[in-house]
Amino acid sequence: MISRRGFLGTAAVLASATAVSGRVQAASIPEAPSTKTTTMQPPIFPTSGPDYQPVVTLNGWTLPWRMNGDWKEFHLVAEPVVREFAPGMKVNLWGYNGQAPGPTIEAVEGDKVRIFVTNKLPEHTTVHWHGILLPNGMDGVGGVTQPHIKPGQTFVYEFELRKSGTFMYHPHSDEMVQMAMGMMGMFVVHPRDAKFRRVDRDFVFIMSAYLIDPGTSLPKVAEMTDFNMWTWNSRVFPGIDPMPVRLGDRVRVRMGNLTMTNHPIHLHGHHFAVSCTDAGWVPESAQWPESTTDVPVGTIRGFDMVADNPGDWAFHCHKTHHAMNAMGHNIRNFIGVEKRDLAPRVRKLVPDYMPMGSAGMADMGAMEMPMPDNTLPMMTGFGQFGPIEMGGMFTVMKIREGLAANDYKDPGDYKNPQGTVAYEVANSSAPAPRRSGPAAQPNAVKPGNNHKGH
Repeated sequence: MISRRGFLGTAAVLASATAVSGRVQAASIPEAPSTKTTTMQPPIFPTSGPDYQPVVTLNGWTLPWRMNGDWKEFHLVAEPVVREFAPGMKVNLWGYNGQAPGPTIEAVEGDKVRIFVTNKLPEHTTVHWHGILLPNGMDGVGGVTQPHIKPGQTFVYEFELRKSGTFMYHPHSDEMVQMAMGMMGMFVVHPRDAKFRRVDRDFVFIMSAYLIDPGTSLPKVAEMTDFNMWTWNSRVFPGIDPMPVRLGDRVRVRMGNLTMTNHPIHLHGHHFAVSCTDAGWVPESAQWPESTTDVPVGTIRGFDMVADNPGDWAFHCHKTHHAMNAMGHNIRNFIGVEKRDLAPRVRKLVPDYMPMGSAGMADMGAMEMPMPDNTLPMMTGFGQFGPIEMGGMFTVMKIREGLAANDYKDPGDYKNPQGTVAYEVANSSAPAPRRSGPAAQPNAVKPGNNHKGH
């Protein structure tokens, strides 16, 4: 996707985050890779230095770097971007290197990193390296630890990575606006010891929330509580990548939360243990089994698991309205109300009137209802058995036997072994006694029933 070749030049070692100016200094700045792709990009494996299993970013990518002596150099560009939340909806955000959130930065414990930051926003900015232990002058708090980076300026941050772990980056400059506009990213520091808690697949993403009125494309940055788009890496279902995993793999999922509320993240079909936070690794003696872990505001949670149960397993936030899109919060509850004659009359006065169904809202997941341009359905997506009726923070971990070690392509729908799919029975009858083993189980027990296992 993006080459690391062609990175030339040198840069001065600075005592604190400092502006870079003049032709000589500017000529030494590494190129700033950029991409607008919305699909998960392959991991970047190290070609020198310590070995590690690189991360893959949901609907994102890892920022390439160059080596300049014993410094690992990166270049971030803060700029306006257009991000597709899912097919049919694009949003005007601020981000880094063509995307919001910005690319994941990867390095190794003990690395000396030099990160250039160029500001192409209409206002000043900074970058704070959330959770990373570093000199005070590199902490990125505008007005406290450094001058603000004005439009057109490039600053450089330099520090040694003292601890491995999972961290974030985001502005500490007009923070409410800039973070509400999508300015954030993940920063993964791998252990120096390649064997330390090594996994076979390592996923990472960051959570953000937006209030975007239907038919518009700009977030309301002053909102504090009433958000309607809940995103992973500024994508919502059905735009969030699946997570392909080889059966038997040891898997890590790292999640950053820069929304305004907590998120209980739940994985079906497996138990896991929280292995890391934004302060480092959780000792194995302090871990306990979970199938849901709560990710508080401004923190990171990573969990480790063994993918020992094949299938298509739902992975989502367990706050139900966070797994929906563009949800209006003043919907009236009409369950049990017969309004067959009422709705047409109301539509004569209000053509866009869409009442909640008398039996719930499931019909919205199966119907193509008229909507403003650049708006996603509240409930959407189809699977092999029908409407999925989800949105927002939802995807599927697809565990398959026989995947290649670093194959992240979507393997398609899971083919359930015969007799292992829930099935319909007649109201007046019960299933016949079964012998043990899937092969002995019937596909269906109701004559003429088309609901069969796969």
